[in-house]
Parts: sequence; structure tokens; C-alpha cells
Amino acid sequence: MRPPGSPEELQRRRQRAVSLLRQGYPPVEVAHMVGVDRRSVRRWNATVRERGRKALRAQPVPGRPRKLDALALKWLARDLLEGAQAAGFPTDLWTCPRIAQLIRKRFGIHYAVSGVWRLLRSLGWTPQKPERRGAERNERAIRRWIKREWPRIKKKPAG
Repeated sequence: MRPPGSPEELQRRRQRAVSLLRQGYPPVEVAHMVGVDRRSVRRWNATVRERGRKALRAQPVPGRPRKLDALALKWLARDLLEGAQAAGFPTDLWTCPRIAQLIRKRFGIHYAVSGVWRLLRSLGWTPQKPERRGAERNERAIRRWIKREWPRIKKKPAG
């Protein structure tokens, strides 16, 4: 699996690792310093010996390019933060099908539900579940009950 980070960030990490090796640090320490496995550091060093420092350059990202560019992703994140109701949905719960609808309406691009989930995950968003609380819930009464009633009815340890 490809490590997280842009191709340029990964290139800088590889170059820093090789530079630290050249300064005399052992591969295990270099690996710890740059946050990778020691085998990666050794592989990068061998690559530089065989093909030169140019071999550490960033490679194009494999796979199909994203349908949404960086600006569109920025707008999408802003829309998501405003909430689902602001986008015209009856509740404020975002679901992947709703986000796919929003993308289609806003940008004219079709995303499959599974693609929406992967897109959100790549942007650092995680699934969240709303807390289930009754609309009639009285927080003050609950605190009072916990303070007064709960200690009275709670089982006491034998002793």
C-alpha cells in the first residue's frame, strides 16, 4: 500500500533518509528519525548506489486521477461543514448517498457511493454516528438525580 503523503513529501523523506545515512547515522536510527521501516532505508540507499539520487524522485501517483480538483475539494469540505440541512436535506446527517447527490448537483460529477467513502477517507474524514438523545431530555434533572438519588440506591460493597 502506498504511504500517506504527496509524491513530493515522499521524495523529501527519501532524500532526507539518504542524506542522514551519508552523515553516518545507522539505518535503524534513520528509519526511526524519518518514520519508516529500516528495510525501506536500506532499499533507498541501494537504489541510490545503483541508479543515483535521481532514482529517489517523486513518481506520478498510480491509478485514475480524482474527478474533483483541489479547489472543488475545498468547496466540498466547506459545504459538508455547513451541514446537510444547509444543502437542502431534511436532517443534518451526512450519508455517502447524500454526499454523492451534493457532488452531482454542485459540480456535475457522478460519484458512486463507494467512491464517496474513499474520497472522504482520503481527505481525513472519518465516519461519525450522531449521539442519540431524546428531545425532552433535561440535563439539570439528570445531574440532580445522579448527585442525590444514585448514591442512595447504589449497592455498597460488603465490608
